[in-house]
Amino acid sequence: MARIRIPSTLVVLFVAVQTGFLLFMYARYSNFMPQSEEKPSQVHILILSSWRSGSSFVGQLFSQHPSVFYLMEPAWHVWVTMYQNSAKVLHMAVRDLVRSVFLCDMSVFDAYMPWERNLSDLFQWAVSRALCSAPACDFFQRTDITSEMACKTLCGRYPFSKVEEACKTYSHVVIKEVRFFDLKVLYPLLTDPSLNLKIIHLVRDPRAVVKSREQSVKALARDNGIVLSTNGTKVEDSKYRVMQEICRSHVQIYETATLKPPSFLKDRYLMIRFEDLVRDPLSEISEMYKFADLSLTPVLKSWIYNITHGEGPGKKKEAFKITSRDAVSVSQAWRNVLSFQKIKKIQEVCRGAINMLGYQLVDSEKEQRDLSLDLVLPRRQNQFTWSSFHPKH
Repeated sequence: MARIRIPSTLVVLFVAVQTGFLLFMYARYSNFMPQSEEKPSQVHILILSSWRSGSSFVGQLFSQHPSVFYLMEPAWHVWVTMYQNSAKVLHMAVRDLVRSVFLCDMSVFDAYMPWERNLSDLFQWAVSRALCSAPACDFFQRTDITSEMACKTLCGRYPFSKVEEACKTYSHVVIKEVRFFDLKVLYPLLTDPSLNLKIIHLVRDPRAVVKSREQSVKALARDNGIVLSTNGTKVEDSKYRVMQEICRSHVQIYETATLKPPSFLKDRYLMIRFEDLVRDPLSEISEMYKFADLSLTPVLKSWIYNITHGEGPGKKKEAFKITSRDAVSVSQAWRNVLSFQKIKKIQEVCRGAINMLGYQLVDSEKEQRDLSLDLVLPRRQNQFTWSSFHPKH
């Protein structure tokens, strides 16, 4: 099918006009809405993370739930269309798209896909169980555990209108995004009376993130350029400048949410470490589900056990796939794969994040390779700020 390419300037203008209209309507609604207005019937969950941090896995934990409508990184369409801009410039457009998706208004994609669309035109659509089951697709039931391969084979030709139709039938709308670098950008959504938004902030040891990113260098090159504001040039991250920005953003998000946060964030922010999740999956998942007002079903319990108790850490070709793996082995793989020279550099650029998020620095290759040395600190010890950090001697 021939696809029409439209100038990014027109998209920017469209988004700006749309944003102005939304702000106008929000102002009018805020003035006339009684303070006792009940919360929206749907629950909105934003899984906030960064690339190669286990967020696709966490996304699936929600996607496979029969009460959840899930989309994986819908803002990919914003970045692909306006790739010559910086991440900071694109924050507003990404936020507006996320808001529209939470409200099941899929017309927001008209600016990024101005052609007659099917389900398969949506980025990573087949990892959404909601788009592989009724009413989006007739081949699976909501209670089924669906696979990406089967969904792609059977459901791709359904019209794009099914996305909005399906979204409106669920009690929970969950979005996983890696394209927010500042929690304050989300304040308009957190204070929007039409949303019932909660944020799950997923983090992972930066050293493990780098190991995973090295399996996906080419796939991440365009996103790296947007993070580093290279005006559309694809770049590798050999000097870990992108990792430095990612680590800085995690610290900013965590500090903003936990150190004198605004009142509207109360009970609406949850930080989860990937390492805790893979060590005690059912406990951590139960905590996330409770936070999201969901219950864990026997079918989901069985599926979760199977995907976290496979063999080995997974293959390079599976870097973007959710397959059955030994999840603890995955979380520790960096200690045997990366050189100590790389580890020292990563620790240098991400020192604050490693400390704040509750990970232990290593001073030697011996410490790095010694798997009996636990580098994941108990949660109660990770309440730090940049200023409180003191390197080991």
